[in-house]
Amino acid sequence: MISSDTLPPLIGQSAEFLALLDRVSLVAPVDRPVLVIGERGTGKELIGARLHFLSTRWSRDYVKVNCAALSEDLLESELFGHEAGAFTGARGRHAGRFERADGGTIFLDEIANASLRVQEKILRVVEYGEFERIGGEKTLVTDVRVVGATNADLPALANEGKFRADLLDRLAFEVINLPPLRVRWEDIPILAQHFGQNMARELALERFAGFGMQAMRSLMEHQWPGNVRELKNAVERAVSRHAARNMDDHINEIVLDPFARHWSSAKPVSNGPDAPDTSDVPVLPPASANMPFTAQVNALERNLIKGALVAHGWHQGRAARALSISYDQIRHYMRKHDIKRPAAQKA
Repeated sequence: MISSDTLPPLIGQSAEFLALLDRVSLVAPVDRPVLVIGERGTGKELIGARLHFLSTRWSRDYVKVNCAALSEDLLESELFGHEAGAFTGARGRHAGRFERADGGTIFLDEIANASLRVQEKILRVVEYGEFERIGGEKTLVTDVRVVGATNADLPALANEGKFRADLLDRLAFEVINLPPLRVRWEDIPILAQHFGQNMARELALERFAGFGMQAMRSLMEHQWPGNVRELKNAVERAVSRHAARNMDDHINEIVLDPFARHWSSAKPVSNGPDAPDTSDVPVLPPASANMPFTAQVNALERNLIKGALVAHGWHQGRAARALSISYDQIRHYMRKHDIKRPAAQKA
């Protein structure tokens, strides 16, 4: 059984992320079905768990089912149970997930993959709280809150007849759309530092020196089609590879595509007179157990902004483009962290 103590933390400070948490906090106490919609790796399961543990059902079971992981017959049996002899191999009575989740919450991940037959039975549970086990004649009653999750376009599937419109109507009492990581760009340094520190602890390293500007720029400029899950893999991969060398140095190499064959696409590095001078580009400070989390976040922001400005000759427009932020945003962060161009470099 999952408890609130075993859930990974939800980390972020961007406006989009904070708005999401506010929305979840408002929806959670309302005892109605919810749909959680988001791209892969955006944390749909974490949001589903948060909906449960912030609800009045928090002390009851939180049951998860991945509808894409089972065939139609197995999914039907897993959700609604079966009686002995209902089908070949059914040697005894089996209580389904809806029965076991009575009084709690059931999280139906990848609900778009459920067959129309299974959807019809889910609809009956949502509508009336009733179902029968496979091979059974007795109608059972359950009190379950249903949270469905998917990355599919359910209204489009309903229009095509691939998802029951009446079930969609019942589940869509509230729809929570999760923002992809590419619009939560402010959260990337925070998440990267968090994943890096955890990986360093897992490898029993004495310290995590953090990311250099080159590595952090790679993280900030990537579009992250796999979202937070992809970011976690990239950061942990970088820490594990770097650990074999010297963890006293900042990480400056990020492998975003582990399938890339670098020997066929590598380009020579220029050390000529036209090579950019990055000697003054600051690196991100190492994480310290004595440094408060908010101070680490502020240090990450300040170094990212200042590093980009130095690398681009203090041209605010070019620095903003390099960080994939707007001119107004870079001006905001310069004021926030009191970043000023040195007098000697002013025109």
